[in-house]
Parts: sequence; structure tokens; C-alpha cells
Amino acid sequence: MTTTRFAPSPTGRLHVGNIRTALHNWMLARKAGGTFLLRIDDTDAQRSREEYVDAIRADLEWLGIAPDREERQSHRLEAYEAAFDKLREAGRIYPAYETQQELELKRKIQLGRGLPPIYDRGALELTEEQRAAKEAEGIQPHWRFKLDHGEQIQWDDGVRGSQKFDPATLSDPVIRRADGSWLYMLPSTVDDVDMGVTQVLRGEDHVSNTAVQIQMFTAMGAKPPAFAHEALLVGKEGKLSKRLGSLGCDAFRERGIEPEAIIALLARLGTSQPVEPIANREKLLETFDLSTFGRAPAKFDDAELDRVNTAIVHAMPYAAVKDRLPEGIDESGWHAVQPNVATIGEVGEWWRLVTGPIEQPEFSDEDRTYLAQAAQSLEWGDDPWAALTGALKEATGRKGKALFLPLRQALTGMNHGPDMGELLPLIGESEARSRLERAAG
Repeated sequence: MTTTRFAPSPTGRLHVGNIRTALHNWMLARKAGGTFLLRIDDTDAQRSREEYVDAIRADLEWLGIAPDREERQSHRLEAYEAAFDKLREAGRIYPAYETQQELELKRKIQLGRGLPPIYDRGALELTEEQRAAKEAEGIQPHWRFKLDHGEQIQWDDGVRGSQKFDPATLSDPVIRRADGSWLYMLPSTVDDVDMGVTQVLRGEDHVSNTAVQIQMFTAMGAKPPAFAHEALLVGKEGKLSKRLGSLGCDAFRERGIEPEAIIALLARLGTSQPVEPIANREKLLETFDLSTFGRAPAKFDDAELDRVNTAIVHAMPYAAVKDRLPEGIDESGWHAVQPNVATIGEVGEWWRLVTGPIEQPEFSDEDRTYLAQAAQSLEWGDDPWAALTGALKEATGRKGKALFLPLRQALTGMNHGPDMGELLPLIGESEARSRLERAAG
């Protein structure tokens, strides 16, 4: 069975890039009838916060992409210790004693010689006596995974196609710090094995990590999952934007963006399929296919999100929004104001045209006479607006803007807005006549 995972570190809030990764993994699992796993990568005890764990859960729930189950790395330290011991016994993990300053100096020397700045495996040349001497000095080692330089690392990537890496061009990755804490590589690999992860879909910045982890899977006697690496998000200006790192669910909620708009945009962003205001997730799932993902950076544009959001709001049925509308708005009220709002939060401003108070503009003497006639001509029936404008057109000869605009201004205080045929019945006969009379002076 297909099992995917989303593995955020709880060191901050989810941002739009994280959300896209979570969504695509959720879609990959759902389309295959599989399992979507949330794995909290909280091995960094100093930076991880429980409040961020709660926020991640809440954001995923708000977006409607809640996981089938949750795992936490902080509960699995024994599993990582066991894997570490086995790999060390097999000669695939070794201690290294260089400081950060020493490693940086080595990199500068290699770059100066025109060589790739990879680790030179100097720690492997130390004798047991030299290692013991360093530890006697109080220097605790960090630990590296020893890559096998024997053959190329290769896999068929779900987005990038055939991938090949020469392991000799990669540094042996540090998997454990001197204080015993874990870095990303080994715990992630152990988890993917133990949790039965079959497909890993993540950003293209992880491609070299995948090359390393494939050797880790092999060293542990496990079959690697299928890997796919999607293009990263960039801003509309065409370069990586720090702003995308702060754009999360709180920011979207403050702007009145609907979860379905975020889903509709991110589901297809970076693919060959058009971004459309599709609120039906089943339709999005039907068309979800890694073969449509492109290699070019995926451009996130706020204006495009706003466009999608507005279209989705305009299509939302009353039943979906009734609990979020101002008191007193029934289905006819929602239908009247819906075409004029870009977010549900704007409904109250338009509903004020019904409930009042409104501010009317100054009218000319001619228009005040016309509005006094309108107050006298107002008759209530099935379609009071059509009846009123029809009677006034016949009595005054006015048409177009001269016929309609003073009436709208007197009744709503605005030059534009909801269809008056729908709005006038909501205002009511008594209030409408009162507004017309007040405008007439």
C-alpha cells in the first residue's frame, strides 16, 4: 500500500512551501488509496517547541489535509541508537574530530585548488591511539556515514527522471553531533524503513540527500522508497523570496483566504495543468499526476491566489457559509451580496447597505425632485425594483444612468454594489421609502 509522509520540524510555523509539500504527499496517498503520515521531526530538543507541534496539527486540519496517523522522532531514539550501532559495527559509521573552524579551512583550501569542497576523510587516517589522545583532551567526536565509492548511486526520480551521482563527489554526511544529538539523515532513513514509507515526495533541494540516503537504505538491508523531487517555490519576481518563508496559514486567514483556494492553487502550481478555482478535491485528485510536474521553479503569486479565492467564494453555496455570516443574513441576502465580495469577511460591509445606517451624497435639486417622486411611486410586490424603475422611466423619461444611479445612491449611499433587484426587497418597503424621502429632503 502506498504510504507517504510529511515530516516538518516543529521549530516554527508552516509556510507556503511546507504546505505545498504536505498537500502533494496527501494527494499522492489519497489518489492511491494509501496512507498519509505526519512525522514530527523533533530530535532537535533545543529548537523544537510543543506550541509549533500544535500549530502544525491545527493548520493541517484547517486545510483539510489531516494525516491518517502521526509519529514523533523524539519517541524513537532507541531505534536510531540500534541502527547506529549496527552500521558502526559494519564499518559504515566512523568518528571525526575536526572543529568547524578546521573544516572551514579545509573547504577554503580545496576551493582555492579548484577542487570540490567535500570532506577529505581525514578522520579515517587517525590511528586508535590518536583517537584516544583526542578524547583524552576532552574532544568528543561527531559521527559520519561512510559512503561506498564503489559504484554510482542512481534512481528513477518521479519528477526529474533518471538521476546519477558519483559518491566520490559527495561528503560523508555527519549524522550525529558530538553531544549525541541526531541530524536529519539517519533518523529519517530509519523511520522510512520502519514506517513502511513507499514514496518520498519533497523539494529538489533534497536531491543530494536522497543520493546519500539511498546508500543508507542499502547499508541497512532495506529497499529504498520511490523518490520524487519537485521544483521549489519562488516569488513572482522570479527569484527565491524570503517572504514565502513567512507566508503561512495565519497570514492567509487574516486575508480571508479560503482553504479551498490555497488547495486549488498549490495542487497545480508547478505543473503543466492550469490553476483553476476548483473546490472539489476529488476533481483535483483525478488530475494529480507527477508526470505533469515541471522542472522550472514554481512561481507563487498573491494576485493569482486572490483571483482563485474570489472565484471560489463566488461559487460557495449558502449552506457552506451560513455559520460565518453576520446575523440576519439568510440565503437571499447571501445571494445578493455574494457577487460583490472577494472574501467572506467583506460580507458585513455590503450587508450594512441593508441594515444601515448609510451616508447619502448631496443631490442636485433636479435629482431631489426625482427622488421625491420615487418615494411616492414605490409600490411593493414581487419585484419592487422593476416596478419602481419602470414607473419612473415612463413618468420622467429618464433612462440609463440618470434613471438608476440616483436611486442606488439614495437607497445604498453607493455608486455601485449588489443587484438592486435583489437588494431592495431585503431593505424592505418602509426603510426604502424612508431613505428616498430623506434623500429628497
